[in-house]
Amino acid sequence: MGATTAIELEGLTRRYGERVALADLTLSLPAGATLVVFGPNGAGKTTLLRVLATLLRPHAGTARILGSALPDEGWQVRGRIGLLSHAPLLYRDLTGRENLEFHAQLHRVGPERVRELLERVRLVARAEDKVHTYSRGMVQRLAVCRAVLHDPELLLLDEPLANLDPAAAELVEPLIGRTSGRTRVVTSHDPAGGLVGADVALGLRGGRPELLAPASDVQVASIGALYR
Repeated sequence: MGATTAIELEGLTRRYGERVALADLTLSLPAGATLVVFGPNGAGKTTLLRVLATLLRPHAGTARILGSALPDEGWQVRGRIGLLSHAPLLYRDLTGRENLEFHAQLHRVGPERVRELLERVRLVARAEDKVHTYSRGMVQRLAVCRAVLHDPELLLLDEPLANLDPAAAELVEPLIGRTSGRTRVVTSHDPAGGLVGADVALGLRGGRPELLAPASDVQVASIGALYR
């Protein structure tokens, strides 16, 4: 794998018991590029993100992330990955600031980074409130802060704009959008919106890749076919 390749998968397969969640997935993504992943619920999108995040072991095939082979070398890259999943990975009985400070300690990040991120997503006024008092949109903004707190090279984003109104989406765009300069894998149910800013499009159905092409070559109608 070349030094400028962030993700290299060959024949990647993951099962849950007898059910195949991902089957024979092969792709390569250059560093700094964006892969958008489409597919109906249960297609394997979240499973793919969890494998890339080193949270699930593949059952067959090979995977190299940021130059490290999974699962054996996963420990080398965990600190270089940021994951934003449907579960916000926040402690509801801690304040917003306490949540970020806890993760900052794990990643050996200074308090100035916590302050910076709270300001950028406009949560300073609610930073001392417990997370269980937050709206869904506020929780999502805080989860974005957690995901980028340690300045990761690779972002794994599971429908990152869920629960965000247009103004909030604009706030997080510089942190997790294309202009962030990071390699990104983004799941989406929005064919037209998901293709914007993407370099490669992957379509999954039943865990199997049915579409893999440069995003500029993909028609919205071909993505819609995945959901029928």
